[in-house]
Amino acid sequence: MKISELINIVKITLVAGILTTFSAIASEYPTAPTWQLKTQSGDNISLNDYQGRPVILHFWATWCPYCKKLQPKLVELKNQYKDSGIEIVSISFNEDEGARPQDVIFERGYDFVTAVNGESVVDTYGVKGTPTTFFINRQGKAVYKSTSSDINNPKLALAVQEIIKP
Repeated sequence: MKISELINIVKITLVAGILTTFSAIASEYPTAPTWQLKTQSGDNISLNDYQGRPVILHFWATWCPYCKKLQPKLVELKNQYKDSGIEIVSISFNEDEGARPQDVIFERGYDFVTAVNGESVVDTYGVKGTPTTFFINRQGKAVYKSTSSDINNPKLALAVQEIIKP
């Protein structure tokens, strides 16, 4: 067998595995559960605010080093596909007393919105730890869930490409 044939078999296997992962998540969350929380400044924020738009829903905490590692990649992906209308929405939970999550996001140089006190949404989505990130398509379906901070995971970019489809 030629190397090129072997590479093609590996590529097909990887794509099939990724599509199976997307299908498994989509069946687990046929429609991403709706929620409403407050931002640090007291404004209401809801998943419904982003209806019809692709959303990267990122669960995190200010004390989480893995979240800090992943966030630049999420912002990079958003910027790469900004013409699609993609948004990052984050939900902070399990914070230390006095934490100011939105301030931390701004200090890191990012501008995405962060909801605070997200424990109830964490329960709804079955989030077990930080970071956990859902990729939600325009129809409101979660197509991929990541519980890793591996910024080299090709599934992150593939998930974004999936959720930005019309």
